[in-house]
Amino acid sequence: MNDFKKLHDGSKLLHLPNAWDAGSARLFESLGASAIATTSAGVAWAAGYADSNNMPADVAIAIAVNIARVLTVPLSVDLENGYSDDAEVVAQNVKKLVDAGVAGINLEDGRDAPEALAAKIAAIKKLLGAAGKDIFINTRTDVYLKGLVPEGERVAEVLKRAAIYKAAGADGLFVPGICGGDEIKAVVASAGLPVNVMDWPGRPSAEELHKLGVRRLSAGSGIPQALWAVAADMAKGFLATGDAGPLIDKAMPYGELQALFTPR
Repeated sequence: MNDFKKLHDGSKLLHLPNAWDAGSARLFESLGASAIATTSAGVAWAAGYADSNNMPADVAIAIAVNIARVLTVPLSVDLENGYSDDAEVVAQNVKKLVDAGVAGINLEDGRDAPEALAAKIAAIKKLLGAAGKDIFINTRTDVYLKGLVPEGERVAEVLKRAAIYKAAGADGLFVPGICGGDEIKAVVASAGLPVNVMDWPGRPSAEELHKLGVRRLSAGSGIPQALWAVAADMAKGFLATGDAGPLIDKAMPYGELQALFTPR
């Protein structure tokens, strides 16, 4: 957890490619990622579930444990809402991840009252503290992503929630959907937590985000969405003509893929 926390010190912007299984996580690590995060959407789709808290907790935890197995860099797991409304159940779910070596989680408020997420954060910190353990809790607020309040009120609402989550023990603040430089600057200045934004149309460049004080940039579900589109096009061609198309020429060689999973 300490190594992962240091990556949020602001010396450089932490780029987090979002993996969806052990294979994609290992691939991203091999390309130089200093840490790996998961995307709940990508994980859910790969496991055969819809995103947004439809995946059973035991499935999500098992996938996370398997991802942690292949990595040497820190792993942060998108745990959606913790897969329960019961703060104590969420804390137990998180402890299973910590026991498997997971360094961080994303935990989101969605349309729930911020007090509900705060209770989960507090329960996690209490349970782990009693065991002499910890985890980096990146609290995701969906004020922008779900349009929870009118546009002109969003910065104030994010900061209001940030204060609640920080008091409960949060380690970071994730604001997906925020793009305006002035709004990002205002959140960074007053949140009191390392701020995470998501790759989103119209966002400032990575260099500008770093200058604004953002600590972390997430890819979100964009990479798996793109790969699903490629797979669909190739499968359509194969089903229609028996030819998977020109993209097959860009396939990673079998030997390179095998080498990713050779015991290190």
